[in-house]
Amino acid sequence: MLRKSYTSGLMFMVIAGLAAQPVFAETPDQILASIQNDAKATPGFQGFSAARGESFFKAKHGKESSCVSCHTDNPAAQGKHATTGKPVQPLAPSANAERFSDPAKVEKWFKRNCNDVLGRVCTAQEKGDVLTYLLTIKK
Repeated sequence: MLRKSYTSGLMFMVIAGLAAQPVFAETPDQILASIQNDAKATPGFQGFSAARGESFFKAKHGKESSCVSCHTDNPAAQGKHATTGKPVQPLAPSANAERFSDPAKVEKWFKRNCNDVLGRVCTAQEKGDVLTYLLTIKK
């Protein structure tokens, strides 16, 4: 009986220990590759463009706001939320290593921010262009 209890307890500790292991982060390049896989399904896709991404990032869109409304013209700098005034950490991965490291967070924030700025979800092309641009920003 003691052996069964010991074994069950040991198994529980091993499983709990494995569950507590950190989730391995992805790199911005891996996130970009995933977005590229989505974009390839779009007819006429020919790749991403940093110039197109910069233009998109700085342009005013459907809701008369832009990415720079909160993230500033310099994505390596701290921004400020246009409505709440709360600090917004740098968007460029060179200035903030946590950016574009968690696919679920990337999708969540693209969805929220695109909806705020465009009034719709961003296309894979738009996401890829913006991330390609952000990867060119140096600290």
